[in-house]
Amino acid sequence: MSEEDELQGLRELKIDPENLYREEIFTDLRIATIRRLVPIKADGSPDETREPLFTGQTNLMSQAGPLPVECPIDARSLEEATEKFPAAIQKAVEQLMEEAREIRRREASRIVVPGAVPPGGFSGSGGGGGGGILGGGL
Repeated sequence: MSEEDELQGLRELKIDPENLYREEIFTDLRIATIRRLVPIKADGSPDETREPLFTGQTNLMSQAGPLPVECPIDARSLEEATEKFPAAIQKAVEQLMEEAREIRRREASRIVVPGAVPPGGFSGSGGGGGGGILGGGL
């Protein structure tokens, strides 16, 4: 994509004035952060025709360091969101663990054929890609 194409794409960006939200953040300064997205009209006044949206955020410690976890919370009030926070985070962690297991399954089931060209091919100094393991400076 050329620079001119990128600039044209930026000129075509438009905000949807019917889908605006004001963000509010609440935290217990320990483990929980809850974001409330309050629907607003284009003039900034509250839009009473739409419900607020809630998301939860926390960090879990893993062997690789802190792992951020974010999830939607199906709630109509901040009080309800704080009550549902633990279950929503639990569900998000379970989904992350299932995705990790699926990635491991796919990786374990890959067939490696000796001498086969890896996906994307080799990029050597004569092949135009440059900088790969087999060429370009290693």
